[in-house]
Amino acid sequence: MKQTPSEKDIPLDNESLSNSDAARRALDFYLNPSPPAEPAQTSWLVPREGLNEAQTTEHATQLLRWAAATAHESANGLQGTQRDLALAVVHMINTARTVLEHMPTHQRP
Repeated sequence: MKQTPSEKDIPLDNESLSNSDAARRALDFYLNPSPPAEPAQTSWLVPREGLNEAQTTEHATQLLRWAAATAHESANGLQGTQRDLALAVVHMINTARTVLEHMPTHQRP
């Protein structure tokens, strides 16, 4: 059975296809894919505006002190390897805090 073209059918010649937005988008999608988006380099945690370097360092030092205290308290209820791991976290936090506290002022964030 032969189909008759309806009024909605688009002729499929080169001119019609080159003027078709849908055809252009389809070709661009397959032949000219957009480059992958760059991963965001911004931090989700941004210090409050107006803090000077000393205030920022003091705030970071306090956060590390609280994290070490929390990890140490958690370690008190543990035994064996789990306790060792929690205390290793305490040690790493204290090391980071010491490094931050002893950075020269011109190198601090």
